[in-house]
Amino acid sequence: MSEQPKKKIFKFSTLSRVFHFVKPYRSFFFISLLLAIVMAAFAPVRPYLIQLTIDKATGKMIHIPSWLEWVLFRTDLSDASKFIIAVSIFQIIFLFIETSIRFLFTFITAWMGQSVVKDLRNAVYQKILGLNLSQFDKTPIGTLTTRTINDIESINDIFSDGLIPIIADLLTILITLATMFWMDWRLTLISLVPFPIMIVATYYFKESVNKSFIRVRNAVAALNAFVQEHITGMQVVQAFAAEEREFSKFGKINAEHRNANIKAIFAYSIFFPIVEVVLAISTGLLVWWIADRSLDAGLLIAFILYLNQIFRPLRVIADKFNVLQMGMIAAERVFKVMDNPDVTPASPANAYCPEHMKGEIRFEEVSFAYIDEQYVLKNINFHVKAGETVALVGHTGSGKTSIISLLNRLYHIQKGAILIDGVNIEDYQLERLRKGIGVVLQDVFLFSGSVMDNISLRDPEISREQVMEAARMIGVDEFIRQLPGGYDYDVMERGNTLSLGQRQIISFIRALLYNPAILILDEATSSIDTESEMLIEKATDALISGRTSIVIAHRLSTIRKADKIIVLDKGEIKEMGTHDELLMLGGFYAKLHEMQFAKKKAVLA
Repeated sequence: MSEQPKKKIFKFSTLSRVFHFVKPYRSFFFISLLLAIVMAAFAPVRPYLIQLTIDKATGKMIHIPSWLEWVLFRTDLSDASKFIIAVSIFQIIFLFIETSIRFLFTFITAWMGQSVVKDLRNAVYQKILGLNLSQFDKTPIGTLTTRTINDIESINDIFSDGLIPIIADLLTILITLATMFWMDWRLTLISLVPFPIMIVATYYFKESVNKSFIRVRNAVAALNAFVQEHITGMQVVQAFAAEEREFSKFGKINAEHRNANIKAIFAYSIFFPIVEVVLAISTGLLVWWIADRSLDAGLLIAFILYLNQIFRPLRVIADKFNVLQMGMIAAERVFKVMDNPDVTPASPANAYCPEHMKGEIRFEEVSFAYIDEQYVLKNINFHVKAGETVALVGHTGSGKTSIISLLNRLYHIQKGAILIDGVNIEDYQLERLRKGIGVVLQDVFLFSGSVMDNISLRDPEISREQVMEAARMIGVDEFIRQLPGGYDYDVMERGNTLSLGQRQIISFIRALLYNPAILILDEATSSIDTESEMLIEKATDALISGRTSIVIAHRLSTIRKADKIIVLDKGEIKEMGTHDELLMLGGFYAKLHEMQFAKKKAVLA
């Protein structure tokens, strides 16, 4: 659903939260405000000097202000030529100073905005790392990408093109208007007669562009989510010849993005000509009034310059208000991620952190649901002694993977308790708990980088020698060395340059490198070739000895040697016992066993 335009320009509560990230840079914030005041104060100076120069050149008697006399203290100001030369040189120097101040203002505001963006992006990513896994089940990856990159980048505009530049522009307009009224209030009022047209046009322009920008933001989020999802799943798209259908969907989202941008461009194409027309009318009224009363040419030129100084920021101030508003809307979206309460609680200072874990596991009356009350695990009870091997079997969706996800606190249980070595897993230091549990998943995920990086996950405490020793320990060191570049071979994104078996082996070493007390194999040999399976099964036999192991597999032949087999169906434990005991029972497990071996015989036949 698209977000509706907000009526308010921004919420002060949101702005105050943004400025919380400005605190480390508040000295630069105050410097930028000071520079804004200085720029506004300098704005009327050059038009006034041009007026004095023209009046002096035309022979009019002028009153030279004391501050100018002080600046040009060695110049004979009574001589017109010397006056004009001196004032011209001063204007060049003044222009250089004014430009330098404007440069500093622009650089400081942009630097401050980028610094805030850096800190905020770090905070958001840290928050995302701490979210419960359920949040990633509910939220498209592209949406979180948009929040972390696009929306946070928009917050930079609050500083570089929003709040502080708006303050600078408003101060410039006010000081310029005050100067005009001081010089000739009647002439000022005449030149501002068409000003209400400008105010009305600015209001409608702001509202129109604001709605368009919101549509653009929503379209960008939709594009990011769609592209992220479909590039990741490109193999499925191409395998099912769905390219044309998916391209059609992409075209609709892209067209919405284009239409939103075109509407904004249309508003700009109307607004800027209106500004020029209003400025032209004001200038015409100005010329008419001065010509009718035979006023000075210097005054005319000065007022034309003053009008340009008023209309120049007005051309963009409405746009800057929109930028500010969109920055605030982006901030609200970002803070919505920051305020997400569904996080893995940080471990307290006194959290249980044993040096070694024995590996005893106990599930007590555990019930769990991914969504509301739709329980996928119901009243699960079982006990695994330290060093035992337990197998979980059942049809797809029976709850096997959910059990291991709960064991290392990837999700929170709604009812019951899970204990390791007699201590509730909620009382463990989270890092210690997860380091004590090695997991090899069916769907192996590898990051861009070398084989070494994917095994160690760039942990500086893990040396190259430790990785190689772990590989030798399970008999795959030679296998890795045969890859181009060996341990430095670049696996590319998601490990696409490796076979399923090669990815599984890397994942296997990664899980075992920490010497975990509990080893979980989730369909660890279900998708690999025979040679790789032999390597892993040989290593597994040695590694599960003396280690608590939970094995999940559809193929019953791989779990016959388990000390205990737990049979699951629709989130409930149906049977529990050894392979032989369950076969003799003639129940659920026996039927699964019979079905699999019947299929095997049919294939062989």
